[in-house]
Amino acid sequence: MAARRTTSQRQNGSTASADGGGGDGAMDGDAVLPPTAWAVLGLLSFPGERTGYELKKWADASLRFFYWSPAISQIYAELRRLEALGYATSRRSGPEAPRTKRAYAITDEGRAALAAWADGGRDVGPPVLKHPLLLRIWLGHLTAPDRLRDLVAEHIAQTRGELREARDALARVDRSDGPQSWSHPQVALRWSERRLEAEVGLAETMLDDLAELEARGGRGGVDGP
Repeated sequence: MAARRTTSQRQNGSTASADGGGGDGAMDGDAVLPPTAWAVLGLLSFPGERTGYELKKWADASLRFFYWSPAISQIYAELRRLEALGYATSRRSGPEAPRTKRAYAITDEGRAALAAWADGGRDVGPPVLKHPLLLRIWLGHLTAPDRLRDLVAEHIAQTRGELREARDALARVDRSDGPQSWSHPQVALRWSERRLEAEVGLAETMLDDLAELEARGGRGGVDGP
């Protein structure tokens, strides 16, 4: 059996990933460590032990506002991978617990690997934007104007809901009396709040653009941009 690679060796290399992470992974032997694994390990890097369910709840309350929230099945798959690599450890709850649970924690090797990945000298790459509403607007010459307005209005309402949730998450972090390690999640959530505010403004401006287009008697051209 081949010897395991060192932590520094595992950080070298970048590969495309299919899990929504933009292609910054690391190699462990012949296996790719995808961005989802680093995200899950990142959740474990904060104080305390957490179950897979708790990690999912926290991902929904933080990561999803600026990256994405892995499915619960992805989280458990990555936890098994991280434990096999020695980056995480787990323990089962005792018989006194009403339900048997498995709690996970980061190891020293896992923290060192995560720090090396987070502090890597590679270009992190540009943000990847997939905006389903804009794709519909781009094809607006095939859609009735009132339907386009409805789609934008629905998007505004949904985004305002996400903005409320982001502000609630930020308020929970702001109220925390925990260690200094929570400071950077505050920065990320404040950025998320501003992004969602900007998204609402952009969508409202797009309603004005659609109204102006309709006033001119056009639904867009079909001969090209």
